[in-house]
Amino acid sequence: MMHTSPRLLIVVNDATFFLSHRLPLAVGARAAGFDVHVATPRDVASKQIESAGFPLHPFPLTRRGTSPASEAKAIASLVALYRAVRPDVAHHVTAKGILYGGIAARVVGVPAVVHAVSGLGYVFISESARARALRSAIRAAYRVVTSHPNCAVIFQNDDDRRTFGAAIRTKRVVMIRGSGVDLGTFRPTPLPAGPPVVVLPSRMLWHKGVAEFVEAARLLRARGVSARFALVGGIDPGNPAAVPRATIDAWVSEGCVEWWGMRGDMPEVLASSTLVCLPSYREGMPKSLLEACAAGRGIVTTDVPGCRDVVGGGDHGVLVPARSGKALADALGPLLCDGAALERMGLAAARTASSYAIETVIERTIALYRELLEVARSRP
Repeated sequence: MMHTSPRLLIVVNDATFFLSHRLPLAVGARAAGFDVHVATPRDVASKQIESAGFPLHPFPLTRRGTSPASEAKAIASLVALYRAVRPDVAHHVTAKGILYGGIAARVVGVPAVVHAVSGLGYVFISESARARALRSAIRAAYRVVTSHPNCAVIFQNDDDRRTFGAAIRTKRVVMIRGSGVDLGTFRPTPLPAGPPVVVLPSRMLWHKGVAEFVEAARLLRARGVSARFALVGGIDPGNPAAVPRATIDAWVSEGCVEWWGMRGDMPEVLASSTLVCLPSYREGMPKSLLEACAAGRGIVTTDVPGCRDVVGGGDHGVLVPARSGKALADALGPLLCDGAALERMGLAAARTASSYAIETVIERTIALYRELLEVARSRP
């Protein structure tokens, strides 16, 4: 039997990611009458989830771990958690959340399940033999978890949907492009005075194109381009693609880039920037670029899934090949010497922002919850 107020359990493999990408959804679902719970491994960000008024259910999970024993322990923990919480809807985010939460939902018999593919990450970017083997295993596992009798899968871009193809067994596939942007918080501001400031807002991961950004900064400095280049994001030691702190410190000592670390004031960071750059190898729908658009900043990014979806055919961004610092420098150089072009890009970017309003994302996701709950209620 379902709860009087439908109980929603959001399962994410990282508390910080929940705060940055799913907290507004949780708040919106609570306002819509859902009893919202959160399951995530406990870390320094966990207390902020509890402070926001959401019951937190920690479970053990190592994001970069592949030990059969530890992964089995994570699945068993989620099975026990689902039996205790008894969610009416389980919303799984990120690969391990989808796979392990999906297994637990099948075992326990959760009435309605949403799997949100927020990007395919390291396993689908790396070309190592191990990554290719894991890709095959993940597709096989997706066949299992998406065969739940009442589930939906959310994709953020068409490339990710095509990547999984027949591995998605449910017919209820929904395209919700991104996690949304709060247009009241991120607003267009005039470009700052002084030398141009190019920011790369991202976790410090190799596959975000951090090395290519640094190479482009070196090349442009050698070409005499007067600009500052800032890495804006924290180190993520739980990710196999993490850039070591010592490497970042060496870049900063060299003088080619600045490192501003993880910032909680991104509207102010974007207001102090001239151009936003994300040379990523693959994304779902990068929130950093959507926030840049809302702040009225032009973007230079790579012609890869997710990033190219933000630029489309618009005048607010430039696409370059991935994994090429030279191509990035060749695109950035002329722009940084053309203030009028930067102004035009910023104005065009601001015009696109309404397409990514957080309210739209929340409304569509809650509508999906209600649709699945109605199906669950109609079953004997």
